[in-house]
Amino acid sequence: MTAQSPDLVPFHLAIPVDDIDAAREFYGKVLGFSEGRSDTKWIDWNFRGHQVVTHQVGDGPSKTPRDGIAGTNPVDGHQVPVPHFGLVLPVPEFQELAERLTARGTDFVIEPYVRFQGEPGEQWTMFFLDPAGNALEFKAFADLGQLFAV
Repeated sequence: MTAQSPDLVPFHLAIPVDDIDAAREFYGKVLGFSEGRSDTKWIDWNFRGHQVVTHQVGDGPSKTPRDGIAGTNPVDGHQVPVPHFGLVLPVPEFQELAERLTARGTDFVIEPYVRFQGEPGEQWTMFFLDPAGNALEFKAFADLGQLFAV
């Protein structure tokens, strides 16, 4: 993934996981983020210039995955999981990620589709869970200038 942009003010986000090895596989190999500092119970990820840290909580893999969807909110006819986080990618990268996730048998919360088609803020979007049940949204705009369109 790319290095931090000089104009980007990076955010820091720490999320709970129950299996640090599953987090390493998912964030490193499936999503393709580079690993930074780490220890036996946490890993820093370069989330396109942002610092996302997976912290193992508990003693290891849970027999029953945590449901990361604390609630939902209706958006464009879908129940969007809340909380969630992710990235806005260029359309070709979004399509490549969607294909890679589909090929790996990802169980999407909301499958890739175009939201708000023909309206301000038209975007590709998809929602899925990491192995610990944290909800992620990745999206793409043909016109990034529409990111904050009203």
